[in-house]
Amino acid sequence: MSGWDEGAVYYSDQAQFPHGGGATGDAENGGTSRHVVLRKFKEFIRNFPDKSQPNVFPYREALLENQNYLIINLSDLLSYERDQTLPELLRQNPADYLPLFETAAAEVLASLKSRVASESGEMEEPEIGEVQILLRSEQDSMSMRSLGAQCISKLVKVSGIVIAASKTKAKATYVTLLCKNCKNVKIVPCRPGLGGAIVPRSCDHVPQVGEDPCPIDPWVVVPDRSKYVDQQTLKLQENPEDVPTGELPRNMLLSIDRHLVQTIVPGTRLTIMGIYSIFQASNSSTSHKGAVAVRQPYVRVVGLEETNEANSRGPANFTVDEKEEFLKFASDSNAYDKICSMVAPSIFGHVDVKKAVTCLLFGGSRKFLPDGVRLRGDINVLLLGDPSTAKSQFLKFVEKTAPVAVYTSGKGSSAAGLTASVIRDNSSREFYLEGGAMVLADGGVVCIDEFDKMRPEDRVAIHEAMEQQTISIAKAGITTVLNSRTSVLAAANPPSGRYDDLKTAQDNIDLQTTILSRFDLIFIVKDIRKYDQDKRIACHIVRVHASAEASRDDTRTSKEYNWLKRYIQYCKANCHPRLSDSAASMLQESYVKIRQDMRRQSNETGEAAAIPITVRQLEAIVRLSEALARMRLSQVANEDHVSEAIRLFNTSTMDAARSGINQHINLTPEMANEIKQAETQIKRRMGIGSHISERRLVDELTRMGMNESIVRRALIIMHQRDEVEYKRERRVIVRKA
Repeated sequence: MSGWDEGAVYYSDQAQFPHGGGATGDAENGGTSRHVVLRKFKEFIRNFPDKSQPNVFPYREALLENQNYLIINLSDLLSYERDQTLPELLRQNPADYLPLFETAAAEVLASLKSRVASESGEMEEPEIGEVQILLRSEQDSMSMRSLGAQCISKLVKVSGIVIAASKTKAKATYVTLLCKNCKNVKIVPCRPGLGGAIVPRSCDHVPQVGEDPCPIDPWVVVPDRSKYVDQQTLKLQENPEDVPTGELPRNMLLSIDRHLVQTIVPGTRLTIMGIYSIFQASNSSTSHKGAVAVRQPYVRVVGLEETNEANSRGPANFTVDEKEEFLKFASDSNAYDKICSMVAPSIFGHVDVKKAVTCLLFGGSRKFLPDGVRLRGDINVLLLGDPSTAKSQFLKFVEKTAPVAVYTSGKGSSAAGLTASVIRDNSSREFYLEGGAMVLADGGVVCIDEFDKMRPEDRVAIHEAMEQQTISIAKAGITTVLNSRTSVLAAANPPSGRYDDLKTAQDNIDLQTTILSRFDLIFIVKDIRKYDQDKRIACHIVRVHASAEASRDDTRTSKEYNWLKRYIQYCKANCHPRLSDSAASMLQESYVKIRQDMRRQSNETGEAAAIPITVRQLEAIVRLSEALARMRLSQVANEDHVSEAIRLFNTSTMDAARSGINQHINLTPEMANEIKQAETQIKRRMGIGSHISERRLVDELTRMGMNESIVRRALIIMHQRDEVEYKRERRVIVRKA
């Protein structure tokens, strides 16, 4: 009995309510009263020690740092309590005990604060504010399909992708009611989540003599005097990898409130802790109208974490160790080569394409001029070439590695799906905008596969998004401008399927010059047949297939992905390089020289190049130089960066512009004569406006004793003079007037 006389107040742990009162449920829980639970929660927040450092209490510190909410890890609660009552109570009855936990946190915070002077000058206790408790847990998340009736009112953990977020609404926590008859005021608490308030049917005022008794349902709600918190609803869809084969993904309604509101944008991957609850849906389907007992489930979120931090849109938090590691890596002299070796390691060769993709991931600096003009910093790359040259593999890699990325295929995407569509809301019948791929990937990368298969009118829709980086909409009474600050990585095949060296560059690259000038780098990826190269590629591919099973357990690759993702994010957030003066003058001279070369080439051949070299290409080299400087975390792009950018530009876009044969070069007089004869025969064979299959025409003329390549050359020349036109993916020829 030592310490018995230390002037303290002792409680006997008895329920504070008589039986039949509020604590009947608690009395069954081994007599654990709410008071005891409150005291235990307070002790936990005050006294939970940090394992690594003695005399450091993390939850106390966290409360003082951020007085709005406190993130509690359930594993800490488990390790703190030997008899496991608190975590068990939280798991089984979270709706009852979470408010207690929040009260405990608010009281602890008030006791940690010092006294404050009031207006009269006396020292007063600080006011008890409100603290939101957010729970985290180390346990595995459940599948959305396994949530059933047994989980109702219990704590569950689910993961998925947010596909929609509603507007923020005000939800009443306490409703003030006024009696119409006697003006009596009553305050009724509201159920949290999507539940409403339970309004009593009668007024409890006792009428005096000669006074009218209050009627049934006398209450009127007074909205101005009620208390509110912010609330928002989200739609969570299960992760694509968790959906069983052949089934549609399920989705779940979530309700979040207070400090969690407006922290999540659609497209984020989440893992949430929440209370699985039910509500009566107002607009439930007519089949359920008569069924009184049928309710709709939803999850009331009490804690959320973004699955991989690199995917989030918010400002990322980097630890001191990470920053040190990044700076050390950037100071390494061959950091550029190291990063390029991390890009798509399973693809053999294509060194320059990998370097271009690396520049695309890092991007240049976005600039705002004094007159309000914005210059884009994002780099657009087009890969054009033969099938089976790993173009789509690059796109898939970028989708996985870029912090924000959207992958789409040309044939399956329409103009509205890429930019934005106007949709009518079912319940309110109002129009609202839903962003497409280019809007969802704001601040990231859009990968478009099969770029040449897109319909021309859909391809026009992304012109504005690629240069001005906005999408303007004027339809259904909505006139607005959306941001789409994205890089575009596109892959396309030439019109004939393969890259044909016997055709000019114009016929191989069958895209409009308007869209081509918007790409900073255009790579022509050819499948070159060389014995030693084929042998090395075959060896590499067989090795990849053979070691695939072994490397599946290897966590190093996923770590490397994540590291690269974090590094890209760090560079984008902290480094905004500009060109140095010497680099700028060097760039100026090289641009003028490129223009002169192109002019001379067009004078010799008598026609313009397939890929125009315009001021946009000058800006492209500036952006590439900035991206190369950003990789090294350097604030200034110097001459080395510019020369590497010019080299990349020359090996990609300039090579593409010079590629293919030039039909005016090496034409002997005999060949010119033969081509003229072939043209005459084609005109005889085809009347104006008639259609014919290209294959059939070539076969007929070769039967007449003509050379096939001469016939094709004649067709190309006629096509350039606009005498014939190709249709149906260049299989059918139409003769024009």
